[in-house]
Order: sequence, then C-alpha cells, then structure tokens
Amino acid sequence: MTQQPRILVIGSFMMDLVVRTPRAPQTGETVIGTSFNRFPGGKGANQAVAASRLGAAVTMAGKLGEDVFGDQFLSVLQEEGVCTKHILRDKTASTGIGSIVLDDAGNNRIVVVPGANMKYNLEDLAALADVFPAHDLLMLQLEMDVLVVQAAAQMAHRQGTKVVLNPAPARELPGELLQVVDYLTPNETEAELLTGVPVTDVDSARKAAALLLERGPKHVVITLGQNGALLATHDLSLHVPGFAVDTVDTVAAGDAFNGALAVQIARDCPLEEAVHFANAVGALSVTRPGAIPSLPKREEVEEFIRQARTA
Repeated sequence: MTQQPRILVIGSFMMDLVVRTPRAPQTGETVIGTSFNRFPGGKGANQAVAASRLGAAVTMAGKLGEDVFGDQFLSVLQEEGVCTKHILRDKTASTGIGSIVLDDAGNNRIVVVPGANMKYNLEDLAALADVFPAHDLLMLQLEMDVLVVQAAAQMAHRQGTKVVLNPAPARELPGELLQVVDYLTPNETEAELLTGVPVTDVDSARKAAALLLERGPKHVVITLGQNGALLATHDLSLHVPGFAVDTVDTVAAGDAFNGALAVQIARDCPLEEAVHFANAVGALSVTRPGAIPSLPKREEVEEFIRQARTA
C-alpha cells in the first residue's frame, strides 16, 4: 500500500494520574511517593496517537465528559493530527481516569474509573455506519461496553474493514465477537484469562494461541514483554524476538505495540515484519515516562531498528 493508511479507533480516554514511589504499598500501608504527574492516556487514545505518530490517518470515536480533562483530551488529539469530529461529550459522567502507582523497577499498578467511556452506546455507534468504509482497519479495546465493542467489530466485518482487537483489560469474551476479529492481540495475562493456559514462555504462548485460534480470530499475536511476541495463524506459529532496553515506565507499552501493528497491517506489510516493527515501538515506549508522551514517531523507530541491527 502506497497511500496513507486509514485507521478508525473506537475506544477509551483515561487521564492517567501517576504517582511514583520506590515500591508499591502493602494492604493498609502508607508509603511516601517521589513525584506526581498527569498524562492523557486510555487504551483507545494511546493507540490512536501511536498510529498517528507512525504515519496513519487516524479517526477516533468515543465519549468524554464535559469537564476540563475532556477539553484537554480534544486539544491533545487535535495537536497529534487525530480526527476528533466523532468524539462525543457526556453531561452525566466524568472523563475516565486511571490511578497509577509506578515503582522504581518500572512496574505499575492501575485502578481505572471508566466514567464517560461506558456511556458510549449502540445508538452512538450506529451514527458511524458511513464512516467504516472510509478506513482500512478498525482498532478496538475493552475499556468500553463489550456489547458496543462486539457490534463495532461486526459492523466492520460486514463492510470488509479489518478488525484488530486488543482484549484489555482482561475479561471473558463472547464467541460472536472473536469470530469477526482478524487480529487478536492479548498479552500473557489476557491470553491466560481467555484460555486457562498460564503463559510463561514461548511454548505456553503457542498453546494459548492455538486455543484462541479455535475460537475464531484469523491471527493471534501474544505480546511477551521484552521477549517479543508470538505470531500465530492456522498455518504458522512464529516467535518474533523483542529488544533489550532499560525500562522506565511500562504503562503504554501494549498500546504502542498495538498502534504500530495496526499501521503496518494497514500498509499491507508482511506480518512477521509488522510484529518486528511493533516490538521496536513497544520497546522504545518503555524507555520514557507517561502514556501518550512515551509514544515514538516513525523516524525514531526506524533509527532504533537500524541501530539494533548493527549492535
């Protein structure tokens, strides 16, 4: 594909309220933090910006509250080149927030309050019926009503638009949804919840992927952190190694990976190369703090890959 890939993201907005601390508190314990920051995030917004920074023409749909966080999100997305004309505002619910405790090892613990994200409904989705055909690919996550996610995937499938589903946060999924997914992209935890197979290495990821493929997705890509990702279809099972980096903040690594994978798929890139590129984007993102602020641009990723090849 030589033209600019066109991606529709229906997803969530979360203002991330990030507390840094040497270690996370135990139950009933108070610890002294070292810093506090506020970052725009949420899986939908993160993936939309990731795809835009990597060269896609991105349209986002979803719902914000009528509050200062909602105003900030629209400003950020517009600055990033994301089309916001299909983002709605809700008068009864606040913009979603994520409360994040980040320790010195780069591990995070997150509490999400979805707010207006859960107010996006089937009637809102129906208004997008004419928008799907103008896009090569639809990206979905699970910080919204799963019935809306399923209906969106089915609409895209009927109209010939590829569907990428990042099944996060982890939850059980109806077969009717999985059967219209072209690319399912769980991490180890999500793959285990969906299959019952503890994913601890490449071999166990292969077992989980095989079970997921039986439920309907055409492709399964299980992310494995610094170990890269496992790519599986009915004809192929391939481990694509990751990149060794110094971890600062893992909060948006999966979203960076998914945004990158979607862009490369929409460019008709060979799938192994697409996963390799997405691994690089995910690796770069964990070397920086925050969600959207950590997402790299295409030229940075290409230079990172070149340096890795010559190292």
